[in-house]
Amino acid sequence: MNLIDIQRVFESEGQPDEAQIQVWVDAALEDVNQDTEIVIRIVDEAESAQLNEQYRHKKGPTNILSFPFEVPDGIELNLLGDLVICAPVVASEASEQHKLLAHHWAHIIVHGVLHLLGYDHIDDDEAEQMEGKEIEILKKLNINNPYIEVTKA
Repeated sequence: MNLIDIQRVFESEGQPDEAQIQVWVDAALEDVNQDTEIVIRIVDEAESAQLNEQYRHKKGPTNILSFPFEVPDGIELNLLGDLVICAPVVASEASEQHKLLAHHWAHIIVHGVLHLLGYDHIDDDEAEQMEGKEIEILKKLNINNPYIEVTKA
């Protein structure tokens, strides 16, 4: 079972409900054969920018931050970590990229869960592997490849 704890400190139109988030988390964790726990915190631009600067030394808000939890030796805990999602950035990106808001939310959550599982995109090979995994998971959810540029007619 994949438990999620959703903390909504920022509410906006178009945010997915807990059931939808659970579907996306479950899809990303389909190959994980253990119970997991993830905290998902939905925030505004100010909190995202503060955390982005504090932990990544980058200015401004970002769509998602992933904080994997490293379980100390001898402790039995299924916590994978925390995801901090900036709802206004996700909405803005979806609009700019001509994507359905729900599909972009799904992509961002799948992307974050994969980071918690150890995937990364620092170099080209890692990025290719991670993007391939995202595309595969999203396809199972009937969501198109998020890396294909959509042009507005």
